[in-house]
Amino acid sequence: MEWLSSHKELVDGIFAIVEASLLVGFVAGSAVFFIWLERKVAGRIQDRLGPTRVGGRFGWLQTIADGVKLLVKEDLIPADADQMLFRLGPYIAFCGAFAAFIALPFANGWTAASGWFAKPLSIGVFFILAVMSTEVFGIILAGYGSGSKWALFGGIREAAQMVSYEVPMALCVLVPVIVAGSMDLNYISNLQGGGIWNWYLFHDPFTFLAFWTYFTCATAQCKRAPFDLAEAESELVAGFHTEYSGLRWSFFFMAEYGAMFAVSGIAVLLFLGGWNTGFLPELSTTFARLLGGGDPSSWMAYLGWVIGNVINVVVFVLKGWLLVFVQMWVRWTLPRLRIDQVMMTCLKYLLPISCVLLMGVSVWQVAVYPWVGVYFSYVLCAVCLALFAWMGVKVVTTPSHLPVSVTGATNLWHRGPIPPDLARKNGE
Repeated sequence: MEWLSSHKELVDGIFAIVEASLLVGFVAGSAVFFIWLERKVAGRIQDRLGPTRVGGRFGWLQTIADGVKLLVKEDLIPADADQMLFRLGPYIAFCGAFAAFIALPFANGWTAASGWFAKPLSIGVFFILAVMSTEVFGIILAGYGSGSKWALFGGIREAAQMVSYEVPMALCVLVPVIVAGSMDLNYISNLQGGGIWNWYLFHDPFTFLAFWTYFTCATAQCKRAPFDLAEAESELVAGFHTEYSGLRWSFFFMAEYGAMFAVSGIAVLLFLGGWNTGFLPELSTTFARLLGGGDPSSWMAYLGWVIGNVINVVVFVLKGWLLVFVQMWVRWTLPRLRIDQVMMTCLKYLLPISCVLLMGVSVWQVAVYPWVGVYFSYVLCAVCLALFAWMGVKVVTTPSHLPVSVTGATNLWHRGPIPPDLARKNGE
């Protein structure tokens, strides 16, 4: 113990390396899973199977195979490119998305900024929004440094889009911040403990609408369809990363999927109860109290706190993955907008809506909430749960028929016998 106390800087450095490695592993692992999931979601929506070959029936290893292919691909730099800017762009974009995870609490008191054993960052919301906005610098450098007009068009589009959508997104973030009276994400999440009606999604009509407005702006900030004009292949070949290949190209996608989980994590913490299940009390303190036997300083209490937080991490990650799935669902459902429609949606609709929500929640907290209290939360939560249950019943009871193929098969996995005339035509 004396050696540890005398070498505190070295110990802190080791902890920082371990925590950074865990975060990088989580971001990279999530990107691998999200790429596979997006292919399966796209296949399902388009009546296809998606990956089915590599790694078994469901193509579990398809993304790994693609990653190996990117690693061995030739790294090309155009002759007209600015080599320094061209090399620097992907890493700046990834660092902007990765830095958000430093202040993102995955469980009660567990953030990389706090070292897991100290006080969490008290301005977590402000820090995450600030560092995520730096991703656009990597996009601009990539577009400008590529020496291609298509890449430059994509970079400038992304700059205009991200800067514009950050304003209504930040205003929507302020709505639950006003309700909680703090920018500490750990504190905000703990305020939503207990029943599901305590989630800020159901707190008042303004927080309810702020969630959907925030999620729309966050989808646009992550360059996801229908707002993916920065890489519109129908207009700009591939946008800002047209000239990239190999590992540098993969960094842009890791940044995109990392940002998708980061904005989803913010939504979970601000609106969806964070790591709280909505049906049980906060698990880390509950397990610490049960195992500690009334002694919060015992090692059994600490063990209970760790066990509860491990479950909290699972709950938080599953909620975040669910919102990422919704972003994928939207991408493969809605058509791409034009660039003027993207900007008009932000400046003409989302920005005024977010301003109204900010003023409305301020008035609600002062003039309405003392009278209505939690009763509105009960009613709104009951209505939403009833609607969700009705949707679940419709999904289960509505018959779904696959299109019948020329072989008469209705199962996508087994094509059935090929008719003789068709076999002769195909040479089989």
